[in-house]
Amino acid sequence: MEKREELYAGKAKSVYRTDDPERFVMVFRDDTSAFDGEKKEQLNRKGMVNNKFNAFIMEKLEAAGVPTHFEGLLSSTESLVKKLDMIPVECVVRNISAGSLCRRLGVAEGQELNPPTYELFLKNDALHDPMVNESLAVSFGWATADELARMKALTYKVNDVLKALFDEAGMLLVDYKLEFGRSGTGIVLGDEFSPDGCRIWDRETRKKMDKDRFRQGLGEVIETYEEVGRRLGIQFD
Repeated sequence: MEKREELYAGKAKSVYRTDDPERFVMVFRDDTSAFDGEKKEQLNRKGMVNNKFNAFIMEKLEAAGVPTHFEGLLSSTESLVKKLDMIPVECVVRNISAGSLCRRLGVAEGQELNPPTYELFLKNDALHDPMVNESLAVSFGWATADELARMKALTYKVNDVLKALFDEAGMLLVDYKLEFGRSGTGIVLGDEFSPDGCRIWDRETRKKMDKDRFRQGLGEVIETYEEVGRRLGIQFD
């Protein structure tokens, strides 16, 4: 597989075309940012850790029947993925109150949400990823009602699989975001799943084990990402 020109560069990943028009190379960089890019830093080993973390999670989800764009690791920081027509809406599930939910609603952090909440956000950095609903998504042509229903069903299936996985490792999956795209086979999970895009707490101590360590200046960001991975059974270099 030949990696060619860069197609897209995000805050922490880059996507490259290949000699196969249906395959891309996704590169995980050491870049880290928060607060819409206001806080930025390079963290050694982050690209490698998130690449291997994502591969592990995507393989677990595929085995559970969730279709993903992930095809395999190419190197410590690169993965081969299927080309998708990405839907510009993020799906967010919250099992425990934290982050923007607490700020928006004035609720305390740490409340168990039963049943888990489900929210949609428009992917738009300039607008700070505003919260939207299914009606808006259909009216503006971001997705069809059938696509949104499939995305919601898959997002909850991911929750069932990963909540159990993290619980077995002594951790709580607090919340997370997912992105989906269209392929010839239907709706497919894209982007990544790593501690950058979810909240994970230690079950006993409630220690934060995700990107909030960077946002809140708690330190030991990558060391904690690696601890999460090792608890799950991921081997890092």
